[in-house]
This record gives sequence, C-alpha cells and structure tokens, in this order.
Amino acid sequence: MTIFLARHGRTEWSVQGRYAGVSDIPLDEVGQGQARLLARWARGARLTGVVSSPLVRARDTATGAAHAAKLQVRTDPRLRELDFGVAEGLRRTELDPDTVRRFEADPVTDFLPGGEDPVLAVERVTECLRELASGGRVLVVAHNTILRLALCGLLGVPLADYRRRLPLIEHGSVTELVFGPGGPALRRFNSPIQ
Repeated sequence: MTIFLARHGRTEWSVQGRYAGVSDIPLDEVGQGQARLLARWARGARLTGVVSSPLVRARDTATGAAHAAKLQVRTDPRLRELDFGVAEGLRRTELDPDTVRRFEADPVTDFLPGGEDPVLAVERVTECLRELASGGRVLVVAHNTILRLALCGLLGVPLADYRRRLPLIEHGSVTELVFGPGGPALRRFNSPIQ
C-alpha cells in the first residue's frame, strides 16, 4: 500500500513567512500553478483515492488532482495543519524572542503558546494515514508541519527533531510512503513535480 503525501500549493502568507496553521488562506497564483502540476502528475499515478485537509489551500490543491485521476476528493479534519496559537498570522520576527528561542530549542515540549500539542497532532494524523494505507495508492494533500510530524511519528524519528531532520516540505512536492509488513518505509522525499 502506498501513500503519496503532497504539501498544498503556495499562498501569500507562505511568501510573507507567516504562520498559517488553521487560518484558511487561499492559494496564490504560483500555488494554483503548483496544483495544476500535481493534477498532471495524478493523471498517470494510478491513484485509488485523494484525501485532503479541509483547509481551502489543501482542498484546492487536491481537487484538480482528484479530477485528473477520475476520483472524488474527500476531506479529513485529522489532516489539518497544526494550530500555532499566538503565532497564527504572524512572522517569527513579530513573536516574543524568548518564546521563539524556547520553541526552536524544543518545538514539542515548548510548542507555541495557545497552540496545539504536537504529540496529540501526531496521534490524529498518523491514525488517519494508517487507515488510508489500506486503500491502495492514495494521495494525501496537507501541510508542511503536520506532514513533517507525521513522517517522524511513522518512521520513529524523535518528534523534537522534526524541524532539524525535516526542515521543509516544499509546496507541491510529493513524498512517497510504502506500508508493508515491517511498517512504513520512505521511498522518496520532497520530490518536485515536473
């Protein structure tokens, strides 16, 4: 069973370096182009399902891919991005420097105030991915942080290292996970779509 993880296309807040988290920000023009590239890829990927975060930037990225694969996009709230609490809508430079320092030292123990506990987020997203893994070849469209946390949770990487070990999932890229008898294995990471 194979799951393809794709980060949604670019948004204006991505360009500005703002924490989008659970804020519902639409794709910008570049992000719409990235969604079209994902749809072109999906046409030949032999997908059996397309599942998306309910946030508009992910849904809009997934919709074209589902259409190209002759499937319906389904949303699952467990795929939504991490809630960044006080950081929502802000740039890192607009946050309290001591909060940023603690967060960068250990983003799991010292997650952003008012935000979602990353340990609980990993539980919800990995539960979803494990369920989807029984569905054949499934495309999942979600978000940078939640996908990195999910990969750490599934592959046994310490969660506190997610920002260091997996610094970024690129917009519109595809990461491939294969689920076998020995558990999930990473086949490719952050692959650009051309």
